[in-house]
Amino acid sequence: MEYVRRIDFAAIDKSGADERLTQNLFDHTSGAKTCTINCIKTPAGGGSPAGMHVHDVDQIFYILSGIMSIEIEGKQYECSPGSLIVFPAGVRHRNWNGSSEPTVHLAFNTPLPDPNVPFAKSV
Repeated sequence: MEYVRRIDFAAIDKSGADERLTQNLFDHTSGAKTCTINCIKTPAGGGSPAGMHVHDVDQIFYILSGIMSIEIEGKQYECSPGSLIVFPAGVRHRNWNGSSEPTVHLAFNTPLPDPNVPFAKSV
């Protein structure tokens, strides 16, 4: 078990301006039993690949940099660094980057998603 995990900020900085990048920090392949944790860079103009969608698990975002726009239960929010966003299981939501700079956030998914079931279901 690797007890200390590091975000590769150099890889984020080197990624293309239009590139969405996901770093798997903790998942089924690295010993996770209760949740997954990813670091995700969303380029300007990018967003949820599934558009409006739901998950079978709770999804929690923590914004590290940039401004993320979200829609949940018909309300829109602008979320700056330091924002914690909670998308409960089964609740329709989407996220996007409407700014001119990339966003970087941590995504926590709990309980541990079933790797044999599609993670996001478009609605």
